[in-house]
Amino acid sequence: VQLVESGGGLVQPGGSLRLSCEASGFTFSSFTMSWHRQAPGKERELVARINSNSIITNYSDSVKGRFTITRDNAKNTVYLQMNSLKPEDTAVYYCSTFFRFTRSWGQGTQVTVSS
Repeated sequence: VQLVESGGGLVQPGGSLRLSCEASGFTFSSFTMSWHRQAPGKERELVARINSNSIITNYSDSVKGRFTITRDNAKNTVYLQMNSLKPEDTAVYYCSTFFRFTRSWGQGTQVTVSS
């Protein structure tokens, strides 16, 4: 399993970013995908999750209404559109899947929200 995130960066409060995660090494279209984040000194937390056919999505309360998770099974890619960003959204963002009884992670992409 390989997961490669991209799209992070520095953005001002109120701005937007779109993260991408390209997956390989497994049948992407059959698996739930998720985005997580970890801020300095804090535990990694689930941000959003999407099932294999995009019917079911879940969001943490802290991002509900601002972030949108989508996927393109033809491109083996999952996205996280982040709008109305706040300084407290600053973290390393990871995509993840649970494959063969193991949770796999990408290397992460840094998102910094600051003026």
